[in-house]
Amino acid sequence: MKETKEKVGRLDAFFGITKSGSSIKTEIIAGITTFMAMVYALLVVPKMYGDSVPFGAVYIATALGAIVGTMLMALLARMPLAQASGLGATAYVTGTLIGAGTGLTYANAMIFILLDGIIFILLTATGLRKKILLAIPDEVKISIPVGIGMFIAFIGFKNAGLVKLSEGSIGFASFNVLSGNLNYLGAMSAALTLVGVIAIAVLCAKKVNGGILWGMLGTTALYFVFAGLGCAWKDADCLALFKNFSVANPFTAFGDWGKNSVGQVFANGFDFSGYLAKEGNNGGTLAVLILTSALSLCMIDMFDTLGTLYGACSKGGLVEEDGTPMRLNKCMLSDAVATCAGSLFGATTVTTYVEASSGVAAGGRTGFAAIVTALCFLVATFLSPVAQIIPDCATAAALIWVGVLMMSSVKNIDWAQPANALPAFLTIAVMAFGFSISFGIGIGLISCVIIKICTGKIKQISVVTWVIAVLFLALFLLTN
Repeated sequence: MKETKEKVGRLDAFFGITKSGSSIKTEIIAGITTFMAMVYALLVVPKMYGDSVPFGAVYIATALGAIVGTMLMALLARMPLAQASGLGATAYVTGTLIGAGTGLTYANAMIFILLDGIIFILLTATGLRKKILLAIPDEVKISIPVGIGMFIAFIGFKNAGLVKLSEGSIGFASFNVLSGNLNYLGAMSAALTLVGVIAIAVLCAKKVNGGILWGMLGTTALYFVFAGLGCAWKDADCLALFKNFSVANPFTAFGDWGKNSVGQVFANGFDFSGYLAKEGNNGGTLAVLILTSALSLCMIDMFDTLGTLYGACSKGGLVEEDGTPMRLNKCMLSDAVATCAGSLFGATTVTTYVEASSGVAAGGRTGFAAIVTALCFLVATFLSPVAQIIPDCATAAALIWVGVLMMSSVKNIDWAQPANALPAFLTIAVMAFGFSISFGIGIGLISCVIIKICTGKIKQISVVTWVIAVLFLALFLLTN
């Protein structure tokens, strides 16, 4: 008993639990609350890769990235925050890098992720991070998360079948029951996505912990209920669904991870033969692509992490007198190191999740809460078979809701000023309609530079903005 009390005392002293006004019980509850709020990432991220990488491989990689990132938050920054692969960065990797016919592979993408992490470490260590943030025009800076939100939501609409893409056209799904051409399972899945989004919104409005997760699980339950009803009238798709239904061995995912994810950044990451085989591509265009992609990922990560840190920490009073999050540099360093480690596992950019604010709201004040969250993710690594049965309609609902959350900063854009409104609009529109996060950032910065030149405000253009704009211009002019 005495030994146990001594261990608890050392734990309390290390994390400063009592000093922060919290307790071990409160920190445990907060850690579990954070996990419940953000575990949906383990269900959504692997689905975003589609068939390009086995689900189990990405699931394990994402879980391990979350464990390492959250442990760094706990032990290095000693903050009650948690990390996992960001949906914005994942959308960029799956939609822009490897999902747009570029010839790039999953392993190639991990090289970009590793570079992102290294750049982030250097920027944080040298203090240049703050200077770059100040140098990027506000109209573009504010628009980036909005555009990413639209991009993510579009992926959700597409995966759910709510948006139909065909050659030369795009349209909303048909629910016309009188047409005689309605596919029951497809229409049901699309409708359930809308039901799922509404359910998530209601749960979040009622401040239910883990609202996104419960909304996804509820949508999954309804999916299988309605699919079962479809079997009653011999619907071929529903019958095939249950005929092929199986639950895999949880260790199969670890095998897939070992074969397809871990170490791929070095094993096959430097093999760009697929990209170079595309007409018009060469070593020069590859160098430009690497630079702009690494910068895009770094900016996505930087803005996402900073916005999350300010939002989550302010809710719990975890800020300095000037409003800056406590131990900000250590939090940013945790993010950067976790991103580098994640690339070795095969995970996309690891970033701090805003859902961690739910744990802060539950009373979490120290890194011990993050320890609990990391342990929950460790347990979750053995639950990939459960995650794999989650249908696309459920994960699509989560993606659309994340898009809703990321729209909030649009109100901070000065739409009354044309010189601000156009770069902001182009950043958002190109990301969503051009299906490219990096192109949106590039067009936004280039248009901002041109407008300032034409309006006699060339001195307002920072060196950083000039450099990034020129790199993106080279990307547009020299690559496909």
